[in-house]
Amino acid sequence: MKITITSRHFKAHETLTAEIESKLNDLSKYNEEILHADVILSYEKPTHSIKISEILVKLKDKLLTAKESDDDFSKSFDKALSKIENQLLKHKDKINSRKHEAQRSSN
Repeated sequence: MKITITSRHFKAHETLTAEIESKLNDLSKYNEEILHADVILSYEKPTHSIKISEILVKLKDKLLTAKESDDDFSKSFDKALSKIENQLLKHKDKINSRKHEAQRSSN
């Protein structure tokens, strides 16, 4: 899986990017067909106290997105990642139910 991390108007620390990459690589346990993941880190203006993490995950046939904000990038990323994990599980269940329906209708 290709991972792109973009930090808008600041330079993200290496430990943060390493943590993000590690957690995104764990997404493959939910779906092997993940082509790439994009993470966008930014501040909410004008205060700069609210950190926003946006995750875009491209599957073979679908684009999943999640956006969360918090006072810390790690927290906002974890919240957004949780949403992506739920979306991946829903997508997997949907595909599996279609396969089972197709098998039942062919019998």
